[in-house]
Amino acid sequence: MRLDDIQIRDPFVLTVPGEERSWLFGSTDANIWSGAATGFDTYWTTDFDEWHGPLPAFRPAEDFWSHTQYWAPEVHAYRGAYYMFATFTAEGRRRGTQVLRSSRPEGPYEPWSDGPLTPHDWECLDGTLYVEDGAAHLVFCHEWKDVGDGEIHAVRLSDDLRITVGEPVLLFRASDAPWARSIPRPEFDEVFVTDGPSMHRTTNGRLLMLWSSFGDSGYAMGVATSASGGVLGPWTQSADAIWPADGGHGMIFAAPDGQLFLTLHTPNRTPDERARFFPLEETAEGLRLQR
Repeated sequence: MRLDDIQIRDPFVLTVPGEERSWLFGSTDANIWSGAATGFDTYWTTDFDEWHGPLPAFRPAEDFWSHTQYWAPEVHAYRGAYYMFATFTAEGRRRGTQVLRSSRPEGPYEPWSDGPLTPHDWECLDGTLYVEDGAAHLVFCHEWKDVGDGEIHAVRLSDDLRITVGEPVLLFRASDAPWARSIPRPEFDEVFVTDGPSMHRTTNGRLLMLWSSFGDSGYAMGVATSASGGVLGPWTQSADAIWPADGGHGMIFAAPDGQLFLTLHTPNRTPDERARFFPLEETAEGLRLQR
């Protein structure tokens, strides 16, 4: 199949060293917004043109705590296994990011952490793993539903990725970005969204974070840079969005031949969303996207 055949949001690509294939994960239920969730599927490719699948990467057991709104799975190779960081919610519980584990990149994945690792009294989503100097961190969004001006935080994880260590640290707020715009919601005077943080270390050592919000032309994605080169920042924001309209929640990956790509979903409407791939260059000024 081709990418146009695959309905998917929040795409994440895992390339396994030594294998001539890459795996595509994402929010794959036909309706991720409401109703019963099926789980997460994965697709694989050797050329980024023809795709194979779907394969069931995660299916919940009957006693799994969440049965709706399965969002934004990411899969990271870590210490000899594969760990899926995904967002779940349930009636009477706050949305949060839980860790699942498998011995193979395609799964099947089983719960690893005891429920979400994000604070249980916060509305959170889109947690990503970032390892710095051997220390694992969870970078995640604290939703506008709690704070109005959406936030991105980092918290240290235990070496086995089962629990958090210490308290979350605020990295920045959505309104810090010149390109971000508020959206109308009755709960707050102004609402700024934070979605989909994804970390990228450049060849010259800069630490970048892709993240999404709303800009002048709808859903968009910008880039933040850590002034210290570390996950705790301080973080400075790009003046303009790298993807300004009708798409976002992206990440950077390297194909087996080393070529960097940006993937994101566009358009930002269900059921039309599709993953797209764009060659990417690192420059002295930042990132250059080749459309």
